[in-house]
Amino acid sequence: MRSKKSSSPLLIEQVSLNWHPPGLVAGVDEAGRGPLAGPVVAAAVILDDQNPIAGLADSKALTAAKRAKLYDEIRAKALCFCIAEASVLEIDQINILQATMLAMRRAVVGLRLKPVRVLVDGNRLPPLDVPAEAIVKGDALVQAISAASILAKVTRDRWCVTLHEQYPQYGFDAHKGYGTAAHLAALTAHGACPEHRRSFAPVAQAGLLSR
Repeated sequence: MRSKKSSSPLLIEQVSLNWHPPGLVAGVDEAGRGPLAGPVVAAAVILDDQNPIAGLADSKALTAAKRAKLYDEIRAKALCFCIAEASVLEIDQINILQATMLAMRRAVVGLRLKPVRVLVDGNRLPPLDVPAEAIVKGDALVQAISAASILAKVTRDRWCVTLHEQYPQYGFDAHKGYGTAAHLAALTAHGACPEHRRSFAPVAQAGLLSR
């Protein structure tokens, strides 16, 4: 596993841990940094060593059916979990990176049990009051992060299906908000809906074209 200290001046310094204190460990991951619409969703999970879950992996490597099954199993078997988000308004106000950190922090703070250590997928850390490590490709290496990635992705994907019911002309159920050719064409034809991220260039450009 590869660890990295936080380098952003806006984030609390978190040290890479050379030893593992005994106690509860939380895994954290997000879904929805890249899409052009909707909130960014984060999850934090503390697994139960006495109640293992088979088949945990990076959510992107699993089928939708397998993710849905594991989503239910994680919620049933984990010691605790929390799913949080940062809204489209927050993304547009503070940028997607800082909104992602905000959602991750909300997920950790929202845990019913306080961990002694937090493992975060990626190379950046949210500001936390407990020791934390950023682990590149952690969603494929650490089961608690894999579990968090599954909760976050399933939650956001289901949100996109609900959004499709409100705005079927954009096809959110298929592309989940990502900037596919079909999504960009819909933006050009219809302009942006209230859940599009105005700070993202393709959305801003579509707004100019639709005037």
